[in-house]
Amino acid sequence: MTTVLIVDDQALQRLGFSMLMEQHPDVAVVGEATHGAEAVRMTAELRPDVVLMDVRMPGMDGIEATRRIVRSGGRSRVLVLTTFDLDEYAYAALRAGASGFLLKDALPDELIAGVRAVAAGDAVIAPGLTRKLLDAFADRIPGRTAEQERRLAALTDREREVLTAMATGWSNTEIAERFSLAESTVKSHVSRVLGKIGARDRVQAVIFAYDAGLVKPC
Repeated sequence: MTTVLIVDDQALQRLGFSMLMEQHPDVAVVGEATHGAEAVRMTAELRPDVVLMDVRMPGMDGIEATRRIVRSGGRSRVLVLTTFDLDEYAYAALRAGASGFLLKDALPDELIAGVRAVAAGDAVIAPGLTRKLLDAFADRIPGRTAEQERRLAALTDREREVLTAMATGWSNTEIAERFSLAESTVKSHVSRVLGKIGARDRVQAVIFAYDAGLVKPC
């Protein structure tokens, strides 16, 4: 069972999401929050698998709420809802630690699939689109820190190659073909890379690679 906390200041929208979730027996809404501060508190109390987070709310917005939820180190992952796929809110949400975002006009099946994917530990945004976002806001990418340098040093040469390929937007299949590896081997490399750099998913790995200077903005 995948548990979900819905965060939105619009009652009708929360109701619509809840009704959608109720149609799927493997998904359960465990709570609803109307603003960011309430979302942070309820996430700590309910520990949902997924927080379905709107970004534009009065008071503490969804970006800051996402940042606090991720920094708490809990099990909950954040799936952000935004209006445009290449806007500032989407960029800020990913940098805050969201596991992905969906457009508010996403089809019901896309929304449910996104919730399930995030709950399973996957990212709900293609690495290629993550790269487009980072390219669009390249002037805001900070320089490499000493901590990032330390994490990079922990990678083997092959793991660094895999990380760079991930950040370029390659799939596991494409990485396997490029380096003449089995896909199972690539998956093992990806898992080790995520662990060593402290990334929760591929999206955060792409952001790390940009921040660390492994991949340059186009």
